[in-house]
Amino acid sequence: MNQTIKKTYSLGIDIGSTTVKYVLCDTHFHIVAKAYTPHDTKQADTLLRLLEELSQTNQDEYSAIDKVYITGSGASRIAPTLNARFVQEVNAVVLAVEHMHPDVNAVVELGGQDAKIIHFKEGKDGKKTVLTSMNDKCASGTGATIEKCTMKVGMENEDLQKLTFQTDKLHHVAAKCGVFAETDIVNLVKTSVPSDEIMNSLADAIVMQNLTVLTRGNTLMPNVLLLGGPNTYLPFLQDCWRMRIAELWDERGIEHDKEKLNELILVPDNAQYYAALGAVIFGEGENNHDKSFSGLIQLKTLVDTGGTKHNENNDAPLVSSPEELKTFKEQYAIKAFTPPKLTKKTTCFLGIDGGSTSSKAVLIGEDGELLLKVYQLSKGNPIEDTLELLQNIQDHNNDGFYDVKGLGVTGYAADVLGGALKADANIIETIAHMKGLGVTGYAADVLGGALKADANIIETIAHMKSAQKAFGESINVICDIGGQDIKVLFMENGMMKNFRLSNQCSAGNGMLLQSMAKQFGVAVEGFADVAFKAKQAPMFNYGCAVFLDTDRVNFQKEGYTKEELFAGISKVLPKNVWQYVVQAPNLAAFGNHFVLQGGTQYNQAALKAQVDYIKDKVPNARVDVHPHPGEAGAYGAALEARDVVKQKGLATFVGMKEALQMTYSSKTDESTRCHFCSINCSRTFIDTQTPSSDTVRYIAGFACEDGTVESVEAFKALKSSRKGLQKTVPNLVKKESTSLFAPTYDLEEKPTSSTQIQEQQ
Repeated sequence: MNQTIKKTYSLGIDIGSTTVKYVLCDTHFHIVAKAYTPHDTKQADTLLRLLEELSQTNQDEYSAIDKVYITGSGASRIAPTLNARFVQEVNAVVLAVEHMHPDVNAVVELGGQDAKIIHFKEGKDGKKTVLTSMNDKCASGTGATIEKCTMKVGMENEDLQKLTFQTDKLHHVAAKCGVFAETDIVNLVKTSVPSDEIMNSLADAIVMQNLTVLTRGNTLMPNVLLLGGPNTYLPFLQDCWRMRIAELWDERGIEHDKEKLNELILVPDNAQYYAALGAVIFGEGENNHDKSFSGLIQLKTLVDTGGTKHNENNDAPLVSSPEELKTFKEQYAIKAFTPPKLTKKTTCFLGIDGGSTSSKAVLIGEDGELLLKVYQLSKGNPIEDTLELLQNIQDHNNDGFYDVKGLGVTGYAADVLGGALKADANIIETIAHMKGLGVTGYAADVLGGALKADANIIETIAHMKSAQKAFGESINVICDIGGQDIKVLFMENGMMKNFRLSNQCSAGNGMLLQSMAKQFGVAVEGFADVAFKAKQAPMFNYGCAVFLDTDRVNFQKEGYTKEELFAGISKVLPKNVWQYVVQAPNLAAFGNHFVLQGGTQYNQAALKAQVDYIKDKVPNARVDVHPHPGEAGAYGAALEARDVVKQKGLATFVGMKEALQMTYSSKTDESTRCHFCSINCSRTFIDTQTPSSDTVRYIAGFACEDGTVESVEAFKALKSSRKGLQKTVPNLVKKESTSLFAPTYDLEEKPTSSTQIQEQQ
């Protein structure tokens, strides 16, 4: 009698830092079902949903699952609920590659927060030896860095997947640290470098970082396999790998067919599933796993209960009772703004703040009253963002009541806008009959010439003027938290005494909260409502944004809910401001009147944490929130524009009609490269033009003042003016050091060849 042998299947699961993957394999390791999806930090929930769907779509195969094997950074917590055998992910990848591609000599796998490079080498006995390396601390050069930088340049995932790699327009991006990479990306964005050039530059930096660091001095020998989500879904990243690895082969004399690079450096089918597949291959090769798949009951229990570890080091929640939350909102809720109704033409002044993540514009009257404000998320190009803002304001002026006499700009886009719109004080002015333009901030120079700016002031002054307009001159500290940076101003007698800026690290700002919200699939506007529901808060270590994200992944593995994680990340923000950026051991020494502004203050969870921190350190503190925190910089810009125009009695701004017709072009190639020193910086030329003015060029991307000019004659003139400045302006540091080390007593002159030595009697 013939007996039918029942088929059995093995399930391989990969719980990564950003995605969940599984493969269902037969006894020959053929994949019969698979799934790949982001988990938004809900690892167990996502896996449960995927397996429930599998049980519906592949009922026969699902019912025949015998063993389960699991790998990945989040696997250890979930493995017991499925009776799964845990497999270390590097071992899993190695086994999958050896089984599927015995001719491969090297592997590069990029994940959400880790990168692996594996070398297969022939040993003396003819057997292959395996050398592996993996990033252990920083998430630079991984999918997480790509995702965050994609957000900063304003590209959608669909556009990113269509991008092609080009080398003629690459810019410097530091990839050794994810935060430094983000900082460089923001600097490129604020100077209007196109998004495709920025992402190509990031890809090149990531590839070169991994080739120089993770290879540990070894060479990726052909054939090379590219694995992981980023390598699978981003063709421009694949092309970059092929180009840079081929260059290494040429440099080191390794023979290869240049016409077959796609075969020598290969992205195989199912490249994103190799860790899950390898877990099955590894596990099936052992005899010590005798537990069979027991279904999803325990996994459902884990999802329902959360499985949170109640650590004694947990912090208190943001609010301990509904009454506390109600009291806080009554005192600090930011009231909605309703523009006053105008019945006649009104003289007004315009202020624009082009920030790293959003652009804001306000109109004020001659008395400083706010007449209109406009806010929009940045699309990655400060010139286009500004044109959209101006058009938005123009659309609100259908009745013609806004007679704009001045314009002021601040923030990342200010340099770009100042010249092009002819600013009065680095703080913009004009719409209908705009009479002056002011510019300030990172982007002020780009538009300063084209629009004939009247003045250029720094954005810290814009924020100071805005705060003093709202709360007078009794302010001691102004704390502005934006999307990318933190500014803390220390005041004395109505004047700025000192300030601190987060000029490198993006930890502790709005982008951190926005990124966290996106990872959980929560709209940033709903962040606070989620955070206030937490009954406890894990204690994040303040400091580097990448390390904060690592803490988030570790806490999430332990079972903390999104509510608790949101509360924890909110409570670490004031520590990043006052301990990491300001480094203030005694907050009370600065005074007791604090003003909070910046778009992040709209997030009530972050605001609650900030207020609680300040009042804990300074019990008698008065903490005020700017009535228009997100538009505070633009408000100060408009105030400066008003003051400058009134003082001068005229303005040079080209006007709203001309500004809306402004055009621009961007160029980055060998002709734009700076050759005034051995560094040979790559530069971008941005040309802006309005109908009545000549083309104005702004140069971006240089590392020193020499890069601001193009011709040799201009370079000589720059050097000459610099020498003249040194003669007229004393170098106090040099003067002080000379005085410090000057001899305090006279010494006898040193003898020379002509010195007569007299014989002593």
